Amino acid sequence: MTLNILDVAGNLQLTQGMLDNFVKEHADIVSRITTSTGKAPDMAGKLKAQQDAGRLDIDLVLTGTDGLSAGISQNLFTRMTPDFDSRLSNMKNYTDPAMKMQELAQGYGVELVQYPSGPLLAYNPAKVPNPPTTAEELLAWAKANPGRFQYAVPKNSGPGRTLLMGLPYILGDVDPKSPTTGWDKTWAYLKELGQYTGPYEAGTTNTMTNLGKGTVDMVASTTGWDINPRVLGTVPNTTKITTLKGFHWVTDAQYAVVPKGVNSDKLSAILSLLQDMLTPQQQAIAFDKGYFYPGPAVKGVTLDMAPQASQDAIARFGRPEYDALIANNPQESSLPAEQQVIAFSKWDLEIGAAKK
Repeated sequence: MTLNILDVAGNLQLTQGMLDNFVKEHADIVSRITTSTGKAPDMAGKLKAQQDAGRLDIDLVLTGTDGLSAGISQNLFTRMTPDFDSRLSNMKNYTDPAMKMQELAQGYGVELVQYPSGPLLAYNPAKVPNPPTTAEELLAWAKANPGRFQYAVPKNSGPGRTLLMGLPYILGDVDPKSPTTGWDKTWAYLKELGQYTGPYEAGTTNTMTNLGKGTVDMVASTTGWDINPRVLGTVPNTTKITTLKGFHWVTDAQYAVVPKGVNSDKLSAILSLLQDMLTPQQQAIAFDKGYFYPGPAVKGVTLDMAPQASQDAIARFGRPEYDALIANNPQESSLPAEQQVIAFSKWDLEIGAAKK
């Protein structure tokens, strides 16, 4: 049969090879996989409209935590675990950080890739010879250089939401997991910082393009958004990264979710596909060109298992300091789905709207 996949997370950059391999090796299950792309904020509305009309033409969605949160909150997805645990036994091989991120799916998604993410700051060393090392120094730098620091709207951007969820740890807020009652310092900080930032871009790609063109000198980033734009040439390889005092990694992940209404035959094929994608051999493809560095969500996957192009890209554009940063700093899971929706809405109303 044919499976129709919608990607709203840029996940195909990491998993297209896995899909192609599955079709080649399991033509008795799936003869063809078609893919399309969209934006995470539009996904829930599109699925709901198709489901309400009884004309669902999307079998599987590849999404980040943003789309996952929106879909769970609107009850759009089929429950995968524990209902189909026997068909998804490779999920038992998740790394510890991946296992924690899988909990965010609340049984409705299957985690495909995971990385420590950020928040990092990427900067042009020619313009920022002494990068900020604390939140106070970042604020002072932004004030002294108005419009030269930038991040994208959190609900549309991995670096944007990682910055949003990482600041409570950096600033010592009361409860980093509660954006409503525990983020007083974070919201106050973002309001003040917003007086001096560049425009809030609609997506991360725009901020990287601006950094590459010299429109801004410093942007919010993550490991993947640091490495991959340098591989692609969007950002010069001279760009450097830094962290702020009190830094905790806020891990990020991407998931496969099945919309409610997918028939049982297609669901069976999807379960076989997802089980295959979580094998170490397939997971090694997730190293890609650093887009979600490292990327694999299961244990026992090393860079030497990846395609040669991935090994070459990481050798040239990876950063030696990442190993120590990952090993020596706490890794926190992203906010649960409901709390992410609340945090994004509060940012839109109080931070984004104020900028306009």
